Amino acid sequence: MPIDIHILWLIGVVVFAVLEGVTYQMISIWFMFGAMGGLIASLVTDSFLAQMVVFLAISILLLAVLRPLSMKLVKNQDFKSNTDGLIGKEVLITQEVSNIKGTGQGKINGMVWTVRSEDDIPLPAGETAKIERIEGVKLIVSAKR
Repeated sequence: MPIDIHILWLIGVVVFAVLEGVTYQMISIWFMFGAMGGLIASLVTDSFLAQMVVFLAISILLLAVLRPLSMKLVKNQDFKSNTDGLIGKEVLITQEVSNIKGTGQGKINGMVWTVRSEDDIPLPAGETAKIERIEGVKLIVSAKR
């Protein structure tokens, strides 16, 4: 029993949607819309060539026109994490900071962080230090002067 062409187009829609969901590259989504066009064309005509022309025309047109626009929109968004707001604030040193020993912890906003000194100056527990930057899960701090 041969597979109905409508089912093939529907499978194409699903495959392209899943592929886009996995890759996030803004490429497969346009082929998904092309497959939808192919599905609609299959309801109008039995000509597979006509269906493929509709699929390719929609896919290529959307890929060429809308992908660059959508990529600009995505790139223009400023994705800041909640940790970006910590830079410039003070952290309470809860364990001596020594880059040589590889020790140091601090607490800010109720969270305990690993702390390293920006200029290799040891910092005793109980003092506060200024957060200069964040590298991975470590706060890089400077002593308050």
